[in-house]
Amino acid sequence: MSRAMQCQSCLPWGSWARCLAGSRGTRGVSGCAAAVPGHAGRCLFRKILRTSSISLPRGCVRSLQGDSQDSSAQPSSSRHGHAPLRNVASSGAIKKHQKSLSAWFSHQPNEERQFGPSFSLDAVHVDPVIRESSLEEILKPSPDLTIQNQLQQPRRKVISLHNLFDVDACGRQVKNVVLYGTVGTGKSTLIKKMVVDWCHGRLPRFELVIPFSCEDLSHSHAHVSLRRLITKKYQHLRDVVPVLEASNLKVLFILNGLERLNLDFRLAGTELCCDPNEPVPPSAIVVNLLRKYLLPEASIIVTTRPSAVRRIPGKYVGRYAEICGFSDTNLQKLYFQMRLSQPGCSGEESQDRSSAEQENLVEMLSRNLERHNQITAACFLPSYCWLVCTTLHFLYFTRTVPPSQTLTGIYTSFLRLNFSGEVLDSTDPTHISMMKYVAKTVGKLAYEGVMSRKTCFSEEDLRRCFEVEMKTESELNLLEVFRSDVFRFFLSPCVQPGKEHTFVFTIPAMQEYLAALYVVLGEKKTLAQRVGKELSEVIGKVSEDVAVVVNIVSKVLPLRFLPVLFNLLKIFPRYFSRVSGKDRDTIAHTMAEELFKEEDYYNDDVLDQINSSILGVEGPMRHPDETPDDEVFELFPIFMGGILSRRNRAILEQLGCSIKNLAAFEIAQAMKKTVIRKGRRGLPPSELMDYLFFLHEFQNERFTAEAVRSLRAVNLSSVKMTPLKCSVLASVMSTTCHEVEELNLTSCNLDSSSLRTLFPVLLRCKALHLQLNSLGSDACKEIRDLLLHDKCVVSSLRLANNPVGEQGARYLAKALAGNRSLTQLSLLHTALGDPGAEAIAQHLAQNQHLQELNLGYNSLTDTAALRVVEVAKRHETLDKVHLYFNDISEDGKRALDSLRMDRDGVRALVFLTAGTDVSDYWSHILNVVQRNLPFWDRERVRQHLALLLQDLESSRSQTANPWRKAKFLRVESEVKKMLGKLQDGSL
Repeated sequence: MSRAMQCQSCLPWGSWARCLAGSRGTRGVSGCAAAVPGHAGRCLFRKILRTSSISLPRGCVRSLQGDSQDSSAQPSSSRHGHAPLRNVASSGAIKKHQKSLSAWFSHQPNEERQFGPSFSLDAVHVDPVIRESSLEEILKPSPDLTIQNQLQQPRRKVISLHNLFDVDACGRQVKNVVLYGTVGTGKSTLIKKMVVDWCHGRLPRFELVIPFSCEDLSHSHAHVSLRRLITKKYQHLRDVVPVLEASNLKVLFILNGLERLNLDFRLAGTELCCDPNEPVPPSAIVVNLLRKYLLPEASIIVTTRPSAVRRIPGKYVGRYAEICGFSDTNLQKLYFQMRLSQPGCSGEESQDRSSAEQENLVEMLSRNLERHNQITAACFLPSYCWLVCTTLHFLYFTRTVPPSQTLTGIYTSFLRLNFSGEVLDSTDPTHISMMKYVAKTVGKLAYEGVMSRKTCFSEEDLRRCFEVEMKTESELNLLEVFRSDVFRFFLSPCVQPGKEHTFVFTIPAMQEYLAALYVVLGEKKTLAQRVGKELSEVIGKVSEDVAVVVNIVSKVLPLRFLPVLFNLLKIFPRYFSRVSGKDRDTIAHTMAEELFKEEDYYNDDVLDQINSSILGVEGPMRHPDETPDDEVFELFPIFMGGILSRRNRAILEQLGCSIKNLAAFEIAQAMKKTVIRKGRRGLPPSELMDYLFFLHEFQNERFTAEAVRSLRAVNLSSVKMTPLKCSVLASVMSTTCHEVEELNLTSCNLDSSSLRTLFPVLLRCKALHLQLNSLGSDACKEIRDLLLHDKCVVSSLRLANNPVGEQGARYLAKALAGNRSLTQLSLLHTALGDPGAEAIAQHLAQNQHLQELNLGYNSLTDTAALRVVEVAKRHETLDKVHLYFNDISEDGKRALDSLRMDRDGVRALVFLTAGTDVSDYWSHILNVVQRNLPFWDRERVRQHLALLLQDLESSRSQTANPWRKAKFLRVESEVKKMLGKLQDGSL
């Protein structure tokens, strides 16, 4: 029966949910994870197998003893035998073999070191749940997967990795084990851990472990003997291999990734072979090992995807075991606790602060898992747990962002770890890569969801994207393999009440990534475009051969029209290539339009959205009947830009998804004008942060420089500037050296480390807004260094509503003494007190450029206020000092009121009056109060407003000018209105 027919009988086309019922229907609590997902283990297998080791000394070192506590795992026969054979088991060759395997299999892949601190396999490992299975259970149809059905699934026996070779239910010794699981469940990492355990003496059942990568074997077409195969991969075992068959050595062969091999167990297809010295194809060695015709006493463990399990006849398998992932939230919590609590996780920050932040992250993540949110279903796969930890490390502990560290890079590398260059089905003649198939099918579903702004998909949606174009036997076979091996990696049942029979992307951001990949790869084509492309390729391939034939025929026969006709025919491919270039314009247009969607202007920035999707949103949960918010897909255009970066294109090339340099260049050129024109407009702060993040992800320095050069003012007020966002801003702005007219970082949660990161950017800003950032004395030290830098161009600095304090004022005072660019300094409500003001006054005389100084709301008394004003009188350029809302007495007020600009050269803004007239700055003072009221002590503001009102009434009574009285009454009414709103809480 063909696989397509089996597909139709086992998994009816009408129910996509049935392809999910496998391992998730077997949830249960049991200890056990992969520290690193997917294909990482297979990469290490290939490295080991291609590396030749040095030869070993022949001498014996000492007897390799098993664990005395595991005597049941070692039959007595293993302790008896010929002395020479036991010497083989205890030789230095096996010791060296263990050392070599341990060194290789303990290595973490590049992605592990690139996106966070590198951890040893022993330090961060939680074994996934393994459940005993059977061939009948694998082949039988499964019920629809819903949350209710998952709870009703029969519980299968949990078995540990070290007990896979125990006797079966009938008492027979198990020799061959098939360990299977879908993509992302941790097969390769589990095998890595098994090898490392054996190397460290934690797997005493076996005296020799020989791992093979089936991917590596599939690339070898020459005949080779088992003996030569082993010594070729592990040269130091050359003294052990000759006596493998004759000795009682307990040997375990590991065959990782069996789906990469095409095995034929028919005698007509693979002949019997029992001689380890006979050269045969590598697939024949594997078949005869599994038949137990070659080295019958050896144990074998095979890892594979579910679709390839049936390639081994059931009579050759002693036990089937399924890797079920983290089927309990306690396992997920354990993994996150171990991973996020590692000492090196938080970088170089202070130990106390980093530990508190790590504990807070783990706590928030645990609470979100306990809510049985969609992330709980996602972290069922150990590989997604790795992605969550890597993303959190990127969001919270990234202090600098080298080009290799981008969000798109994390997702691209995550897919490479899990898929590498694997083909979907090794038996299919097309050899389409798994990732290419995903981009064409799942990418189409993701794109349609983004365009229609939905995240939940019905079975009808799945059928339309996956099955509508299935026309051949090969296409049906590929779809069946995809459904059994890969579908659960990307889509899972929705956990929201009332939507149990719909599907969502396991990780929400993956929908936007795959949609972006679908568009950038040019898969979004009309029927005419597809037909035109295929016809163009066919004509292009045969054109050269036909040209030769036509030239010969035209010389013999007088058919002059043939060359002309053929030349016209050759025009079609060139014409179509020009028309297809319009596709790049379409991609660029889609990217620009999605990046600047006005309906998304006032959402949180994308980095905060990702953080919320992982850690959840604190506060009461939404009622099921409450209307949900519209779905937001602001990562979609950012991922499109990130995929076009050179590094991500190189990784995607390895996955079988090719994006040519010319295509990337043409898309960037087509997009440039639109993006830069729209970027010049006044974008809301969160949208501007998304734009800067897009430029960072795009990794095109020339494009970014042109875009940034057009930004004269950067307003990021109220955006929570995490270390990552500060690094992104610094990285993007560093592509040019132009001066920035204004940088607004009001209420951005900045601290001293943020200022250090942004230092090169701040130097080039003329107007710098740093209000409401809790900047204390440490931050003022950074600001001092900034203002004293010889390249500083800051002319206006606003530090209002920061706890600067006396020590901070001393740092700023020293900066004032040596600065040559600052003209305006606002220290409104910065807790200076009299000592801070005295420090400012002491160094103010050495400054030659300051024109305006705001010391309002700082609890200054008469002495400090008059001291500042006295220095200001002698200052060459300082003409305005703000002193309102300070503790100034009537005597101090009169002294300050007597100042005259024409006589003293300075104006002090203290009250709303100026002698017997209204101050010219009364509206400015009231506006300052109104803007800052949410951050000030309301009772104190009320008292000051009452004093201002009293002063207005007193001054009005002293003038007989009706025009001035009218002005006083107008200002009094504004103050009374403000007092009334303040008392009833409406202000």
